[in-house]
Amino acid sequence: MPADAPTILATSGGAGAHERLRWGVAPLTDLAVELSGVSGRAPKVTFLGTACGDDAGLIRDFYNAAQDRGFHASHLQLFTMPNVEDITAHLLEQDVVWVWGGSVAGLLAMWRLHGVDEAMRSAWEAGVVLTGVSAGSLCWHVGGTTDSFGPQLRPITNGLGFLPWSNGVHYDNELQRRPLFQSLVADGTLPAGYATDDGAGLLYRGTEMVGAYAELDGAGAYFVERGPDGAAVETELEVTRLR
Repeated sequence: MPADAPTILATSGGAGAHERLRWGVAPLTDLAVELSGVSGRAPKVTFLGTACGDDAGLIRDFYNAAQDRGFHASHLQLFTMPNVEDITAHLLEQDVVWVWGGSVAGLLAMWRLHGVDEAMRSAWEAGVVLTGVSAGSLCWHVGGTTDSFGPQLRPITNGLGFLPWSNGVHYDNELQRRPLFQSLVADGTLPAGYATDDGAGLLYRGTEMVGAYAELDGAGAYFVERGPDGAAVETELEVTRLR
């Protein structure tokens, strides 16, 4: 059952501490499943760990977390070869696509090499809910800030561009994130965009940001644009608390 409009939930969260597992599903990912409109059966959720090189331990952790939450789980890996014959068909069969963090530069390169970028667009347009954390948030936007190239954050400007905005992740957690994101918007390297503290997410219907959500107390979301004087202007958004 597809969502009633192309839907992306771009987050700096979605996974959290679990008493028995390495990590478990957190409220932002539960929201993504809810947005898919599934009822009467287990939601079909596929996981992409491309940005972490399809780490086998990470994929195992996903299956454990998905089983705990009652998802019908699958994954799409690209290393050392794709694990499914038809990537587009696989994505279109899902209710939710969950993209993990890591190197967004590596993710984009591998997705384009294997046609995952166009497959994702087909799934998005068909109403499959796209969600993800960090690199799995940045990728849907025009660009943002990344540590893909080293410990000093740099801009990335070749995102998929499903959303015509820039994106700042981990906005409150790394000292470089906020000032660099603002300076890149101010100088025109990045378009105006939205940023999330750890534990917050942004809901887009089509290309419009329609709501900000948080699974952690105090986590915020922000809109950053270039003001008339050329300086960045940050506006804190109203956030719906999920706990």
